[in-house]
Amino acid sequence: MPAVDLPHPVTGQLFSSPVPPGTGWPGDPADVRTPVAHDASEVVELADGRDLTELTAAISVCRACDRLVAWREQVAVAKRASYAREPYWGRPIAGWGAEDPAVLVLGLAPAANGGNRTGRIFTGDRSGDWLFASLHRVGLAVQDTSVHARDGQRLVATRMLAAVRCAPPDNKPTIGERETCAPWLVREVVLVEPVRVVVCLGGYAWEAALRTFRTLGYDVPRPKPAFGHAAERTLVAGGGCPVALLGSYHPSQQNTFTGRLTEPMLDAVLGRAAAIAMEG
Repeated sequence: MPAVDLPHPVTGQLFSSPVPPGTGWPGDPADVRTPVAHDASEVVELADGRDLTELTAAISVCRACDRLVAWREQVAVAKRASYAREPYWGRPIAGWGAEDPAVLVLGLAPAANGGNRTGRIFTGDRSGDWLFASLHRVGLAVQDTSVHARDGQRLVATRMLAAVRCAPPDNKPTIGERETCAPWLVREVVLVEPVRVVVCLGGYAWEAALRTFRTLGYDVPRPKPAFGHAAERTLVAGGGCPVALLGSYHPSQQNTFTGRLTEPMLDAVLGRAAAIAMEG
């Protein structure tokens, strides 16, 4: 049976799943002319020298990792039962938020039925519910929820990124997929520098941040600083501004349901990020 176009839950416009670029999805940075990376070498080529608008567009149509492409599109077609009547984005998730941020919030990858559905990182899943509520409480988001693109949410001096831009099976990208995706993250950090603080949601994001800033010439100690909730380290590059690296347990249901991460704990880390961002 052929796929049926379904209405976007905010705009009502009909879309197929996955969403073709340039068809009107809210916030879609790409169009039919956007160049597509099909392997790791093309990621390197397309990341190099792009401005933020061009980079965001190229990220959103990347097809460099066959396994991730197959999985994100399979989820977009099969759909979770509770979202069966809406279209799924089903493409990579670009960075989102301020173009000149003081704060970066870095996660692992989009959720299969969250960002992979809505087209915006941490939007439309339980982890995002916790994250945006906390960002709002500390003054880094204008609303306490984020359910879909074009819902009125706006980040304040903050930008969200993922180390891996496609939803991976079992939320576990391979090392090869991580390395293939890394040039997108490195280039995006370059384009939004200088930032004051990076909040790493989970150990995977912490490691990705250390690799990224080492690539950019920052002094990363050896042995590497260990991840932990409320861990804090300052990284410095020659002639560059210092960057504070903050660790937080990921607001996954595994952590929030068990009490490993509480609202005050998350607020403390994000509040610390907001305070650093406002320092002279």
